[in-house]
Amino acid sequence: MAHPKSRTSKQRKRKRRTHHSTPIPQIATCSTTGEKHLYHRAYYDESNNLYYRGKVLIKVDEAADE
Repeated sequence: MAHPKSRTSKQRKRKRRTHHSTPIPQIATCSTTGEKHLYHRAYYDESNNLYYRGKVLIKVDEAADE
């Protein structure tokens, strides 16, 4: 069975893990609505319509909300 020849110190292990941090998410601004959203994600505008890449996917009816 494989096992390490010598123990890895805490400092050495933690130095290796410093590169595993989560990246800062990229935020895009829609040219149609002006809403800020994450790249490659669908998003809602203030009137609750669902948009993706500047196009309406799901449009909310005004009569259904009342």
